[in-house]
Amino acid sequence: MISRRELFLLLAAAARSRAEKSAAPPVQFVDIAAGAGLSGARNISGEARNKQYLLEEMGAGVAFFDYDHDGWIDIFLVNGTSFDLAGKGVAPTSYLFRNNRDGTFTDVTREAGLTYSGWGQACCVGDYNNDGFDDLFVSYWGYNVLYRNNGDGTFTDVSEEAGVRGTQPRWGAGCCFLDYDRDGRLDLFVSNYVNFDPGRVPKPGESPYCRYNDIPVPCGPQGFAGGTNILYRNRGDGTFEDVSEGAGVLNPRGLAAPVFIGQAWRPIGSYGMGVAAADFDNDGWPDIYVACDTAPSLLYRNNHDGTFEESGVSAGAAFDENGVALGGMGVGVADYDGDGWFDIVRTNFSEQLTTLYRSNGEGTFYEASLQAGLGVNTQFLGFGVGFFDFDNDGWKDILQANGHVYPQIEGRNLHIGYRQRKVLYRNRGNGTFEDVSTRSGPGITTPHVSRGCAFGDFDNDGDIDVVVNNMDGPPSLLRNDGGNRNNWLLVKCVGVKSNRSAIGARVYVTAGGRTQFDEVMSGSSYYSQNDLRLHFGLGAARQADRLEIHWPSGLKETIESVKANRILVLEEGKTAAPPSRSD
Repeated sequence: MISRRELFLLLAAAARSRAEKSAAPPVQFVDIAAGAGLSGARNISGEARNKQYLLEEMGAGVAFFDYDHDGWIDIFLVNGTSFDLAGKGVAPTSYLFRNNRDGTFTDVTREAGLTYSGWGQACCVGDYNNDGFDDLFVSYWGYNVLYRNNGDGTFTDVSEEAGVRGTQPRWGAGCCFLDYDRDGRLDLFVSNYVNFDPGRVPKPGESPYCRYNDIPVPCGPQGFAGGTNILYRNRGDGTFEDVSEGAGVLNPRGLAAPVFIGQAWRPIGSYGMGVAAADFDNDGWPDIYVACDTAPSLLYRNNHDGTFEESGVSAGAAFDENGVALGGMGVGVADYDGDGWFDIVRTNFSEQLTTLYRSNGEGTFYEASLQAGLGVNTQFLGFGVGFFDFDNDGWKDILQANGHVYPQIEGRNLHIGYRQRKVLYRNRGNGTFEDVSTRSGPGITTPHVSRGCAFGDFDNDGDIDVVVNNMDGPPSLLRNDGGNRNNWLLVKCVGVKSNRSAIGARVYVTAGGRTQFDEVMSGSSYYSQNDLRLHFGLGAARQADRLEIHWPSGLKETIESVKANRILVLEEGKTAAPPSRSD
């Protein structure tokens, strides 16, 4: 007897075959950052050509989010700084650009109050106080920052009063808001990379961890103790409580060897980098995945009682197919094969495969990278990554932003380069991907030292664009030209009983004889935040026959016969006649 999952895959392959017979012309990605007004946002991350420390190499994330709730997503670029700027009166800040609705952006950083300066790393978005405006969290090497959105175009730094700044300097890495206890209030998860003290770090070449191809380079993560992760529970009064230890995220593997952090010995950590929270086992509760660098990656399974069980190894999502822990960087989550379960893509160090974990349909995974066709590329060092349907054919594709960490290799005629192009994989709909990078436009093929990337439809034309934070230079804004030849829906969910950002809400769309789904997520990729609106490519279908929304509160709602090429706003409990936008 054929299983439900096998039936899903057969139907999916048949639908893909029909779509390929009427394939649209190739989609092109064009970098319009300069013309859009973004070229002045130059990223700073230590010395551009002579980096001495691991901290200078890692770069930062970026967010697509609608901070002023005008229906057009804006851009926030996390920025770093440099050790040689100390005492010189120079204080680089991150950048906020308001969408002008005409393909250009205006720098509103200072008037918005986003002037904190430091070694910025990741950003994530969520309305933690349920006031209707999405707030912004930024992790740092040092102390983290929570910006409360005031609803008038400005933000207030409430890190200390909210209890999320941190009690001692740490290397904050990936972050995400999630409602892990489903009480209608957003909680906050923060991974921490390594325990880094620049005063005690060996110089390039001074230890085995400070050489690459026999070239002296900054010391890698193996020379440091790993950081420990943090879970903050939202108390509902504007403050958070650190519940990391009781919830089981502080020391998930029960590691015995401690390290000295602050004034106490703590368990050795996990080298956490990119994070994503999603319901991986389809039980209605958010789980957390953490990409770890040179250590087994983590899958925190939600126990429904305020605690998590770490199951990365047993779930098959910690190693590669040979049981090796890779240099995990970024994370993307989607149902790429159409079987109704989330899969995971993870970027890794150069000369390692990008890892694709395909769900077994029971909350476990198997490593499908080679089987899916991702083994054609090993020369790239991947950071930002995500699933997105760039051609609106109803199948999630993959984009990977790349760039090496060692500027010292530039000009050495090695088999790999410092500046690297992006990789774009087109989903064939049969469990495999095709590398279409070289024919997808200069936005993909032009090399950069790229780090975080985020996905969203910045021009509201129905196809997904990409913004990339490039280290030591201006960002890239990759406009999708041609993806909207096929039909689409863009869905914004607004919680009422659930958290206002609707993080954790799932939307199922049935069109053209098959069903696809996605979930509203905070944080993912490498240190970045995608547009909170959910995008669905419909192929040739001119309508969605059915939309089903599963809210975090437990409410389920259904809408029939929704015309294509619309932006829907679905408010919890009020979906019978949803408002829409077509401009």
